[in-house]
Amino acid sequence: MFSFIHSSDLHLGKPFGRFGEDLRVRLREARHQKISRLATEARRTGASHVLLAGDTFDAETPPPQILRQAIRAFAEEKDIIWVLLPGNHDSLLATELWARFEKERPENVVLALQEGATELAPGVELLAAPCPVRHAGRDLTEWMDRAETRHGALRLGLAHGPIQGFSEEDAPRDIIAPDRAERARLDYLALGDWHGRLAVSPKCHYPGAPEADSFKHGRTSCALHVVLTASGAAPNVTEIETGELSWIGLDLDFRPGDDPRKRLEAALPAAAGRRDTLVRLAARGRLSLAERASLDHAIVDLADDFGSFEVDLDRLDLDHETADLDEIDMRGGALRTAAARLLAGAEDMDADAETRRVRKAALARLYSYALAARG
Repeated sequence: MFSFIHSSDLHLGKPFGRFGEDLRVRLREARHQKISRLATEARRTGASHVLLAGDTFDAETPPPQILRQAIRAFAEEKDIIWVLLPGNHDSLLATELWARFEKERPENVVLALQEGATELAPGVELLAAPCPVRHAGRDLTEWMDRAETRHGALRLGLAHGPIQGFSEEDAPRDIIAPDRAERARLDYLALGDWHGRLAVSPKCHYPGAPEADSFKHGRTSCALHVVLTASGAAPNVTEIETGELSWIGLDLDFRPGDDPRKRLEAALPAAAGRRDTLVRLAARGRLSLAERASLDHAIVDLADDFGSFEVDLDRLDLDHETADLDEIDMRGGALRTAAARLLAGAEDMDADAETRRVRKAALARLYSYALAARG
């Protein structure tokens, strides 16, 4: 029997430039902390090894302190054997990175820098397929079909790349055969590259990144605890939650008569977890000016609870009545005239989409200001 943790795509040193400095620091640190978290889970499950299936580092030339601190973190978990495979972000082309890592490599770290089969543990053969460059233009696992290993040994594949054309880098020539585990008689194929959890087959899995880095995948980040019981037997694969921060994408469809604040609050997590949550709200449908103002106020009231709160209201249209414009200026003065012009402009299909969006937002803002001014 062989028990290990399968993870990938730590992307240590990822800059997260779209966010403010405080959040960028938290996001980078959360990724670094996954090293100790994975070690903790290995001990808890009785796993002797942690396999990292590529993109341990976000770039081929990570800052020196990122590399050194990672090496120290791996060394600190000295009772765990770490296996690192170069991925497309930290490929073998990163000669300086891997040369320095090899020079400072702790005894409990195995660098899978060469294609081929090697003994990882008694009765376990590791078939590693490191990425030679960012886009190899071929299936790097094809050779595994012909690889010879000792009779009765567990065949454990380790590779980084896409299956079925869904790569983070969208490089279809690099597609790994979905049935590679079966073709190559592998007991398990540990893959990296796809940042979300995906079971390709009973013997081929993507764990996804252990810490989310986008709103794309919409589920809790995890690693996999894998137990291989015997050559040819189906592996036992168990998901282990590892994510510290949650990325939540909300797509809310509003209709006139809705209570926007109530609907938004119902879709958001409880207050206790909001600091560790990043939200992207995409609203669509139609609301009256009063309902739109209610939504705007709710967003302002709630946004600071969260690590990040992004809002896209471009697809949210206004359902107006004359009474709504009267709320802006009941005397029919300059504000009322401005509101009518903004409304006409927002509905002008001869104008481009961006112009209509700006006019629509301006009308909603004008309505909110008018109500606030009236107390």
